[in-house]
Amino acid sequence: MTRTAAAAGTLPLHDRFAQVRALSEALAARLSDADATVQSMADASPAKWHLAHTTWFFETFVLRDSAPGYALHDDRWPFLFNSYYEAEGRRHARDRRGMVTRPTLDEVREYRAHVDAALRAALPGLDAEAQALVTLGCHHEEQHQELLVTDILHLFSENPLEPALWPAARKVPVGMPGPIGWIGHPGGVVEIGHAGGGFAFDCEGPRHRTLLSPHAIADRTVTNGEWAAFIADGGYRNARLWLADGWAWVKANGVGAPLYWEERDGGWTRFGLDGRRAIDPAAPVTHVSFYEADAYASWAGARLPTEFEWEAHAAAHDPAGGNQMDAAGAVEPRPSAGGPAFFGDVWEWTGSAYRPYPGFRACEGAVGEYNGKFMSGQFVLRGGSCATPRGHCRASYRNFFYPHQRWQFTGVRLAKDA
Repeated sequence: MTRTAAAAGTLPLHDRFAQVRALSEALAARLSDADATVQSMADASPAKWHLAHTTWFFETFVLRDSAPGYALHDDRWPFLFNSYYEAEGRRHARDRRGMVTRPTLDEVREYRAHVDAALRAALPGLDAEAQALVTLGCHHEEQHQELLVTDILHLFSENPLEPALWPAARKVPVGMPGPIGWIGHPGGVVEIGHAGGGFAFDCEGPRHRTLLSPHAIADRTVTNGEWAAFIADGGYRNARLWLADGWAWVKANGVGAPLYWEERDGGWTRFGLDGRRAIDPAAPVTHVSFYEADAYASWAGARLPTEFEWEAHAAAHDPAGGNQMDAAGAVEPRPSAGGPAFFGDVWEWTGSAYRPYPGFRACEGAVGEYNGKFMSGQFVLRGGSCATPRGHCRASYRNFFYPHQRWQFTGVRLAKDA
């Protein structure tokens, strides 16, 4: 299943729905029933659960509520595949999802086919509000496509055999990029947030004005080679570089490198969806936490950008550009192709807490639980990654994770005061 950059914004809704659903199937096509059932940690979910939960979303919020005569595929399954919607009642514990050996992967695929057929039949008769929920469901499933990929990566990393999901040719190293360049900004009042004219999640608005101080932002993200220098210089052993919570996290968890890195045969390697390989020094570093990103910035004599600084710069760049996911396979950050790029490869930690914009109001109903209730204790990331479906991201898009989390494709772009 291959996407095109323009598809997300220009396809008729029934084609958009079909495209999104097909990509999820393609991403899971190589998985065994066991691969798709196991849960490797509480933050991750089984692939089978992702496939079923995204289907539950369409069945619950569109078919059940807006398609007269629709009967649930199995009235026991909403308990299994609801995620966190309190308005939808009781649900299976998140950290126990890996215990759900039944339904099988094939039965989940049958569930998807049932819901897909019913939604295609109902779509021409749906009102504007229900069609908007179909659009939301497509974007919701794209988020789960990225989670599906990163959760499989974490699962396979726990297997001593370190299996590859997708085979890939040995990569020919490229030359290291030059030193980081700096893009200046004079500061002043700028407008931030989604300006309308297309889909956005509720947390991307309202659009509002904010004041920026004069600053500069790096023209690329930090590379594996630069991160290796940070490690060699004792970056993970120098408490002065770390926030107190970050230093406590390092000591409690024995952290000494990005997730999936190991030293073997005198050099750093990383585990990816193509198996264990030597790190590419020129590629963007990834699978680092906010704590690590902040410590690296301190070591480099810089800081993390605010999400408002990031958006002010990224607004001039194509959100469908860069290394993003177009099809199943070859999901990995790549060395820079030259020129400033703000989208793709790795999600970029910002120094901004995930909080509501002035005037924010959550949507009515159960879907109002989608973003607003998570605005506590998390930090904003921007820009999408190599596992983000192309066309899903935009300059105003706000991803968010807790500061210790790093199983996603998370990386670092530096900033500094002018």
